[in-house]
Amino acid sequence: MTLTQQLKRKLNNPDDSRSVSGWARAKRWEKLLDSFPDLAQMRVLDLGGLPSFWLNASVRPAEVTTVNLVDADSPGPWLRHIVDDACGPTSLGGEQFDLVVSNSLIEHVGGYSARRRLADVVQSSAKRHWVQTPYRYFPIEPHWVFPGLQFLSPHLRAKLLPHWPFGHSELDYQGALDAVLACELLSISEMRLLFPDSTVWHEKVAGLTKSIVAIRS
Repeated sequence: MTLTQQLKRKLNNPDDSRSVSGWARAKRWEKLLDSFPDLAQMRVLDLGGLPSFWLNASVRPAEVTTVNLVDADSPGPWLRHIVDDACGPTSLGGEQFDLVVSNSLIEHVGGYSARRRLADVVQSSAKRHWVQTPYRYFPIEPHWVFPGLQFLSPHLRAKLLPHWPFGHSELDYQGALDAVLACELLSISEMRLLFPDSTVWHEKVAGLTKSIVAIRS
């Protein structure tokens, strides 16, 4: 394994508890359990999630439904997966849940109107929710581990990313442009506008807000 690959795994591998991303995910999980101590008895709707997250969780809810555009197996009666648009899932038929969870989805749905539709689905599907997203003004853009990337023009981002070693995959200019346009990080003000009845929790690294979570418990 090259030095670049080792650094990439150390910084941006959420499945490795020793990486920065893995450590942050573990801290968020602790906060989620603290916010919803009866999680094991809940029916949970996970918008944008996949079954693998819940299969590996230290606490399993009574029932989980994951909704994602990516196909996945439904492992059993307590955990089902639906291929659908989280911003307007037609497969749920107005079904109600105890808790809606959404991790790192809202910045990828495509514009404010789509974020508003997602927020409406979250708030109409359960009285309680947990909606997490990376914070726009954290100095390092989290998807590519690139300092200040989110503040550059789309053209400049797309020119730089094919030469940046810490991205998710090898991209040409067109692929990089498509990727950067599909990611719009949110501010605290926008999260409060979308979820006015929620508390916005700041997940911090070195005293700086790394991600924000709208919590209604």
